[in-house]
Amino acid sequence: MTTKNLLVELFVEELPPKALKKLGDAFAGVLLEQLKGQGLATAEAVLTSFASPRRLAAHITAVAAQAADKAVSQKLMPVTVGLDASGTATPALLKKLQALGADASAVASLKRAPDGKAEALFYDSTVKGATLVEGLQKALLEAIRLLPIPKVMTYQLESNCELPGWSSVSFVRPAHGLVALHGSEVVPVEALGLKAGNVTHGHRFEASVDPVVLKDADSYAQALQQDGAVIASFAERKAEIARQLAAAAAKVGGGAKAIEDDALLDEVTALVERPHVLVCEFEKEFLEVPQECLILTMKANQKYFPLLDSSGKLTNKFLVVSNISPEDASAVIGGNERVVRPRLADAKFFFDQDRKKTLESRVSGLGKVTYHNKLGSQNERMLRVKAITEWVAERIGADVDLAGRAAFLAKADLLTDMVGEFPELQGVMGGYYARHDGENALVAEAIEDQYLLQRDHTDAASLVSVALDIADRAETLVGIWGIGLKPTGEKDPYALRRHALTLINRFELLSLAAFLGDGNFKLHLLELLEYALRQFPAGLLGQQTLVELTEFIYDRFHNRLVGLGGHRVEIVDAVVSQRPPLHEIVRRIQAVADFAALSEAPALAAANKRVGNILKKVEGTVEAKINPALLQEPAEKSLAEALQSVAPKADAAFAAGDYAVSLQALAALKAPVDEFFDKVMVNADDLKLRANRLGLLATLHQAMNRVADLSKLAA
Repeated sequence: MTTKNLLVELFVEELPPKALKKLGDAFAGVLLEQLKGQGLATAEAVLTSFASPRRLAAHITAVAAQAADKAVSQKLMPVTVGLDASGTATPALLKKLQALGADASAVASLKRAPDGKAEALFYDSTVKGATLVEGLQKALLEAIRLLPIPKVMTYQLESNCELPGWSSVSFVRPAHGLVALHGSEVVPVEALGLKAGNVTHGHRFEASVDPVVLKDADSYAQALQQDGAVIASFAERKAEIARQLAAAAAKVGGGAKAIEDDALLDEVTALVERPHVLVCEFEKEFLEVPQECLILTMKANQKYFPLLDSSGKLTNKFLVVSNISPEDASAVIGGNERVVRPRLADAKFFFDQDRKKTLESRVSGLGKVTYHNKLGSQNERMLRVKAITEWVAERIGADVDLAGRAAFLAKADLLTDMVGEFPELQGVMGGYYARHDGENALVAEAIEDQYLLQRDHTDAASLVSVALDIADRAETLVGIWGIGLKPTGEKDPYALRRHALTLINRFELLSLAAFLGDGNFKLHLLELLEYALRQFPAGLLGQQTLVELTEFIYDRFHNRLVGLGGHRVEIVDAVVSQRPPLHEIVRRIQAVADFAALSEAPALAAANKRVGNILKKVEGTVEAKINPALLQEPAEKSLAEALQSVAPKADAAFAAGDYAVSLQALAALKAPVDEFFDKVMVNADDLKLRANRLGLLATLHQAMNRVADLSKLAA
């Protein structure tokens, strides 16, 4: 079967930039999948996707002009229905064969085969392979149908339709051209009122040839770049922009570098077809404004790349990615500098105005801002968070008064002009305004950092921040979960999954700080959630809130640990299933991993699982208690003696938080446990003897599962 390379391009008006990469990948991916499914492309076919502001395209290698014929065995009907008692075809069978293009002569060649409890008739035939025209037509329509388009446009067709000017189609943007080349031959397919050809268009202003005629599928990218002044590949265009940004920053000198923002880079890549990076600047007086404000307005509103100096501070220069490359770029540079100036002036105005009122004077206004119609105003929320913050601060060794002050002022910046214009800056601006108002540095830091998703470390100086951080997350989780707004599938409008992971991160940091001797932290998840729940009006939140929320947080921690891949899933399961304090989980997992490496571990895990199964079958509760007088068999006496020796050592290590030593002490139990199961009948006829042996096993089970459920390690 001879093959050629295939090129399909849909030429359209400017596509939504934030969706372009996803659209390009989806269009090309579905085309390839559909062609493979029809036998027109092999599993080894190589796909190259193209996506620029005005085109979606795909290049696929080794595509056949026609798929190979395929043998098909089709079930017709049960033998008792298709043939009468004499073996003659029934009318029902003849009608079925006719529908398949066969006649009565095919009856003799039908096969009989078991089908469940009955025997059925099967018709073997050869289905002709799909032609590329048929297959590509189907694949193209399916690729268009499955594009992840949030909103479509409906527009009228001017030609190739039943009623020009009246017939309409729907697509993300109006389409103006379709290319389909198999090698150098045009594949006559149609879509969106367009007929395929070998002609496309390049850059709106800088193409040296228009239209661009493609001689074959393989010349697409080169022809567009040479004649059309377009870099069709999204990835190549993105790499070129990154290269030019680095070169322009180096040219500025002084260690300057463009701000790193992959999302912005993707968006700009989707806005230009031929990138040309230019250096612009603004007045230095604007640098008096917090750099976060200037950076945000340049990135969000203008799609510029601010330049930072070697210390990470904003300079008065920025980079623009232009879609044109004029010989004299001064007009383009001047235009961009003129456009950004009012944006920066607005930011400076907001900053100056906001500082005329203190954060404290704004707090009373939070009563007029609704947090949630079931949970009250932002002022009510602030009072809840303040109470929780002070409770947390007391337990982790933070300054309670400063933590409470930080919580009192934390949401006041929501009423400032700057945050009103740029909601992304909440917290950050509160920190700036708190410093301006003369608040304690730890208070300002806590306000500024309250929305941090990840912290790398904690120490005594940052405990006020951590206290507010934990309290804010706990209040959100309990309140939002309690009124029934739980995450479902991909939907999590209140980011409860993220809040849970952030809370986990803070517990881990507190645990590490305590472990290293930086403080004595005694904070437990359930106590935190219970205290947070008590800050809400009685009866407002659901009865199962604490139980469900605790399970949710442990499940998030479990998924995160498994996703990191540092330990086997069964080791993570063994620890998390016990629901230990959050801050102990990581150390317990490491201890279980060390234990699992011991030669005795597999046998002990299997024995532990066996003990658990035995105890589950017993009606009622088995007390972990041994009566030495009822020990008869040497093997059970030996196990009891071993437990008496090992358990105190394991318990002492557990109490000291040395989980590795606690688990490793259990290795001495392997021989007596093996001997017990080999020589002792647990379910003895004597009820007192049976109860004592069950008590021995319960004691063993208790001793083995303090750190983790070791039965999870059993094969």
